[in-house]
Amino acid sequence: MKIWQKNIDVDSFVESFTVGNDREMDLQLAEADVLGSLAHTRMLHSIDLMTMEDLNAVQQELKHIYKEIQNGAFVIEECVEDVHSQVEMILTQRVGEAGKKIHSGRSRNDQVLVDLKLYFRSEIQRVFSNTELLFKQLLHLSEQHKNVLMPGYTHLQIAMPSSFGLWFGAYAESLVDDLHLLKAAWTVSNKNPLGSAAGYGSSFPLNRTMTTELLGFEDLNYNVVYAQMGRGKTERIVAQAMSSIAATLAKFAMDVTLYINQNFGFISFPAHLTTGSSIMPHKKNPDVFELIRSRCNKIQALPNEIAMMTTNLPMGYHRDLQLLKENLFPAFQSLNDCLEIATFMLEHISIKENILDDPKYDYLFSVEVVNNEVLQGVPFREAYKNIGLAIEEGTFKPEKKVQHTHEGSIGNPCNDHIKRMFEEVKAQFGFEKVEKALNDLLK
Repeated sequence: MKIWQKNIDVDSFVESFTVGNDREMDLQLAEADVLGSLAHTRMLHSIDLMTMEDLNAVQQELKHIYKEIQNGAFVIEECVEDVHSQVEMILTQRVGEAGKKIHSGRSRNDQVLVDLKLYFRSEIQRVFSNTELLFKQLLHLSEQHKNVLMPGYTHLQIAMPSSFGLWFGAYAESLVDDLHLLKAAWTVSNKNPLGSAAGYGSSFPLNRTMTTELLGFEDLNYNVVYAQMGRGKTERIVAQAMSSIAATLAKFAMDVTLYINQNFGFISFPAHLTTGSSIMPHKKNPDVFELIRSRCNKIQALPNEIAMMTTNLPMGYHRDLQLLKENLFPAFQSLNDCLEIATFMLEHISIKENILDDPKYDYLFSVEVVNNEVLQGVPFREAYKNIGLAIEEGTFKPEKKVQHTHEGSIGNPCNDHIKRMFEEVKAQFGFEKVEKALNDLLK
């Protein structure tokens, strides 16, 4: 079944090529498609394009289909082109002529658009939830180990004393900044395109404000042409937000693969969370973090992939846009998998104490010794020169007592403020409003 087909059969080869993987991808939009139809049909009734009897029948059956989707009992049949056709076909089979009325005032274009916006909102919320769990674990570890020193590096050379508190806390704060980008993606996704039809509106007196409220959107995509132009742009913005979180995860994963190495030996994981070698019995490989690194590097390429697929497309809908789903949809699952496994692994991490007792780290404390001379009245450049000469002559003696007190330093990591910033950005999303609207729609 094709909701656009008239009396001409499309060549099977052309049909196979144009449909592609859409059936598989569209299964992920099924819940969103039903939600969109629930709101749209209530709006159609409000403008006298659907009787109360038809509305009740359609609403009841759409909610039944929604439950089937949640229970895994919904499929897109081989003879059906996409999720929109499947839902409409099932509805018509079960409620008769009323099912044929649900497409009034909309096009498959804006139907896809609203499905995607609803789907993106749901996936953004899932990414946020998993990011929050990782954030909390990182902040917990930062507090737990804030007094345990470790080497800090620049150019991969030992630089100055750091701490495990700073290391874990740095990635927690990085996630806060990533969530600001995720909030931008949420804002763009939380605008209602329904009613823009094929991108040029409708002669029906549609009430687009009503569907906006029913679906819990914060606002409308007002201009109907822009609503259609937003396809591809929305995906790119969402991908950019995902890429930012992925960049934080990839960098952290790289640190872990270094620090678990025997030449560092700063951290370890239980043997059952690592993998071995087929010929080297001593191996404990950090495969989890190596795969996090690679998966997240793939996600960082995603915005550019989407940009290349949409660059220079003229105004209006183009079938090119269909392929965006194949790039973006799997990335949501991959990012969530990485967030979940990273949190799980960090629940079992062990850190090594007294690392800086090793004489090879003595030069880490050169700045501390310089600063101590400055505090005694020696000009900084003179103190720097004095300690530099002592290092060259082999007479340098480290002062291993570290006293860092300013905001964000070893002795004052300000984790309470990092937590505050997280809570502030979390409050900006307004997940509760969306959940309430959708729950009311499904009652």
